[in-house]
Amino acid sequence: MSEHTRPGAVQLFTERTPRVAAARQLTKRAGRERAGRFLAEGAQAVREALRHGQVYEIFATETAEARNCELVTEARQAGVPVSTVTDRAADGLSETVTPQGIVAVCELVDVSLDEALTEPKLVAVLVGVSDPGNAGTVTRVADAAGADAVIFAGDTVDPHNGKCVRASTGSVFHLPLARSRNTTAVFDACRAAGLRLVAADGHATTELTGLDLSRPTAWVFGSEAHGLDAEVLDAVDDVVSVPVFGKAESLNLATAAAVCLYAGRLR
Repeated sequence: MSEHTRPGAVQLFTERTPRVAAARQLTKRAGRERAGRFLAEGAQAVREALRHGQVYEIFATETAEARNCELVTEARQAGVPVSTVTDRAADGLSETVTPQGIVAVCELVDVSLDEALTEPKLVAVLVGVSDPGNAGTVTRVADAAGADAVIFAGDTVDPHNGKCVRASTGSVFHLPLARSRNTTAVFDACRAAGLRLVAADGHATTELTGLDLSRPTAWVFGSEAHGLDAEVLDAVDDVVSVPVFGKAESLNLATAAAVCLYAGRLR
């Protein structure tokens, strides 16, 4: 009998179990791209993945299964295998300090630019955003604002990065995501789809309040630390700043994105 099996109990998968070891490779970008799969960690992300039919398998500790019994039942009824793992195995699949103990192996969610830009009215384009938490939060904001797609352009972080997926709180499963290293190709595709390219930049002289938002728009956002390069700003149609009426030095990326993406919706 295995050291991880108690009489009358199911056998627990360990970090050495082949399927767990294979899933652990998905914490790295190279592993995700090689397998065509990624990990969604936490009950909320797993729930959203299940509802969108993206899940191959779920790994959960005994404690997590007991805490999320309805979710586990939903998965099994959908024909998704749920494998019970040791706490150590779950820790190896997690990229958080305090793991929730439940992780889903999912199909990659990104699509082509053409598929993402099908009759769009509102799109978020992230250019050179390296922080996965920021990228995931902007994806969540875009989802909440009813955007038609989010595009990860240039050297922007992989949308399947664990922290990015968690920060999106499931929104990576709700709207089309596309990615391309070629920012020029992204801009060309947006224009071909009838979108005006508007960049948010804290140093712009034109403020958001003076912009006509009646046309379909692709909002372009850069990294919180470095903003957008001059060549990117030269390549878009308009550059605007979000006005700051108080004494704050600036807004963080996610907040600025929320203001911009909601601006047209609320007029």
